[in-house]
Amino acid sequence: MTTARTVPVTTEMDGDELDGEDAWKMARKVGLTRLVVDSFVRFRYGDGFTNSRALALQGALAVVPFLLALTGLAADIDQERPSRVVAQTIQAVSPTAGEQDALTSAMSGGTSSQEAGEIALGFGLAFALLSMTSAMAQVERGLNRIYGIARDRRAVAKYGRAAAMTAVLAAPMGLGFLLLVGGGAFADAMMADYGWSDRTALLWNVGRWPLGFLLLVIAIAVMLNHAPRRRQPGLSWLALGSGIAVVLTMSATGVLAAYVHVGDSFGDVYGPLGGVFALLLWSLLSSMALFYGAAVCAQLEAYRAGVPEPAHADPGRPSSTQVPV
Repeated sequence: MTTARTVPVTTEMDGDELDGEDAWKMARKVGLTRLVVDSFVRFRYGDGFTNSRALALQGALAVVPFLLALTGLAADIDQERPSRVVAQTIQAVSPTAGEQDALTSAMSGGTSSQEAGEIALGFGLAFALLSMTSAMAQVERGLNRIYGIARDRRAVAKYGRAAAMTAVLAAPMGLGFLLLVGGGAFADAMMADYGWSDRTALLWNVGRWPLGFLLLVIAIAVMLNHAPRRRQPGLSWLALGSGIAVVLTMSATGVLAAYVHVGDSFGDVYGPLGGVFALLLWSLLSSMALFYGAAVCAQLEAYRAGVPEPAHADPGRPSSTQVPV
């Protein structure tokens, strides 16, 4: 049950839809420090940690079959060079040794490999979409609590909307993830198999970052717009929170990659299950980043509505000062 204060709907306060410029003005008015602290309080009192753990599990259950589906795609491709490029790209983002063995098998070719690839592609995509639909439903639950909404939509409407968002957002989110995480390996594979020049690879590696970032920011903004059980401000207002979520996710990814690959402590502790634990930890950090970005959007709207206190009265915490609107 959320104890975050409910955010009043303010999209028509001035007769116009709130946009990114309004969000920046409000952020400058209240100050960065206060916004960061109050957003964390809203995240905490809105069951942010609990919902992040639930979303992390659903996210991990979606990522693994998605990678297996891509492995099946590598095996199903008839031509050797495209298959090798796909396989090397997936290998760079694969968290477990199981996918590495599957990729090696995919590279061996043959009719049996192609048949296995078709099975992996079909079942992998089916399970990935099913898990992502459950994850989208969990996103609604988490965002509702962040905004102080105690009840979700009815089950049919909730999971129907989750399935629709999955159908719309699966491709841009997957492509954005692959561009940011596996784009470097893709460039290396293209240099080795198709003779990309150093200049072409450099242009690709420079361009993939803004493109991948933009895809994820837009996809998350659309998610923040349609998932909660309330009327939301414009996409540009929500883009501030989605941008924060992507930046925090990429920062956490870099720190986690350094922790896993620098030294042997991670492998010594978890052994052959290290990749699984790394995936679960990454999913948890990414889920926390998503809900914290949503908390920033919610708190900015609460400031605008004149109810800056992010949670219901707590005797142990001083109240925020009223923000003029």
